[in-house]
Amino acid sequence: MSKEQISVFDMFKIGIGPSSSHTLGPWRAAQQFTKVLQDKDVLNNVESVKILLYGSLAKTGTGHGTDIAVMLGLSGDDPVTFDVNQVTPKVEHIKSVNQLRLAGTHTIPFTYKEDLLFLYSESLPFHPNAVTFQAFLNNGKALSETYYSIGGGFVVQENDESSSSAEVDLPFPVDTAQDLLHWCRKTGLKISELVLENEHAWREEEETRAGVLNIYKTIYECIYRGCHTAGTLPGGLNVERRAAKLNQRLLKNRSYHDYESWIAAIKAGGENFQYILDWVSCFALAVNEENASFGRVVTAPTNGASGVIPAVLQYFITFHNGDSEDKIIQFILTASEIGSIFKKGATISAAMGGCQAEIGVSSAMAAGALTECLGGSQRQVLMAAEIAMEHHLGLTCDPIGGLVQIPCIERNTMGAIKAITAAQLALQSNPDKAKVSLDTVVKTMWQTALDMNVKYKETADGGLAVQIPLSLPEC
Repeated sequence: MSKEQISVFDMFKIGIGPSSSHTLGPWRAAQQFTKVLQDKDVLNNVESVKILLYGSLAKTGTGHGTDIAVMLGLSGDDPVTFDVNQVTPKVEHIKSVNQLRLAGTHTIPFTYKEDLLFLYSESLPFHPNAVTFQAFLNNGKALSETYYSIGGGFVVQENDESSSSAEVDLPFPVDTAQDLLHWCRKTGLKISELVLENEHAWREEEETRAGVLNIYKTIYECIYRGCHTAGTLPGGLNVERRAAKLNQRLLKNRSYHDYESWIAAIKAGGENFQYILDWVSCFALAVNEENASFGRVVTAPTNGASGVIPAVLQYFITFHNGDSEDKIIQFILTASEIGSIFKKGATISAAMGGCQAEIGVSSAMAAGALTECLGGSQRQVLMAAEIAMEHHLGLTCDPIGGLVQIPCIERNTMGAIKAITAAQLALQSNPDKAKVSLDTVVKTMWQTALDMNVKYKETADGGLAVQIPLSLPEC
């Protein structure tokens, strides 16, 4: 049986919020289904479709935009390039005309309330995030496919657990932290350098570097946009966006006109501890407020946790002079390897493991990446990742109203601060004295996930989600 192979571009994907498992994953599943129809040469024979959402996708699907994602995916739109400003108008048009243009070419009747079914009490055994697409053809036959959104935008089709990049011959195969440490000791390479060598099995180094820098471009554009957009988040909770006001307050009228001059204005404010702390929170808030508004974000490794790594990376760039292409690439490559170890050994899906699988993993990824970029050894990198996750173990996922807003947005600020603290602790520690390894904490996280009550796994059936009285409008 072949081992799972995960590229940096599997861990970091460009998409649209608010959820990688509930928005990006179902969107990709819908695209895959239309491709099946095209490959079988039956797309133009489709008379109608039905979409069945199961488990967590049903229970929090509306709040997470699953319904929106599958409609846009079936329509042939791509989350990487689709204009985020057209999300609501296009979905409203589909609902108002009761038609859907399948794959962007074949128009069929589509009634939102009759053809998109939320099966709240039904769940499929393989994974809580399941969606079935049914296409009914003009010859009386039907075609059905089931997909599972397993976290971080990864999608697997029923009876096919392959979700990562095409299988290649990796020079340094890694499944555990011990594997990673073995190769680093044998070669003397840093973790980021080892990852770059593995990535070369898929593509040329120049292409990898360009792709990572494009990931970073999407990240900083998201941070900048979020720090300059005020208002109230959609969904009915009436949560006020805070990043823009905090940005304005911290800058104290210092002038700027673009991202680069904005960073210069931030640096001009000094390096007071409270000032830096506020900026880390501001960066994280900005990303997740964009995510909650169907903005363009990067899974890091998920959308719900998409603010942690950007906030820590921006902290490194702004307050540690990390603004160089090499350093940015080093950070993202290191983070991706830590994330892949968690995905292989546990999960990055909140529907499987609670929020420890999202904020916890992202905090560990950020902690490890920051540690390497600040000069830490390979063992200190793994130590930092372990520290960050150890103090997220058992974290539940209980989104109020099924929306990726409360407690999700603030939780990203906590994950970012914990990552920075974990990195500092590791840099000031001797890994020889560590009592807990990264592999041990990955194993513990997975066992905790298995033991966790399902109501704390992104169902909005427990925790804060049932303690806060709501009167949300029907969508």
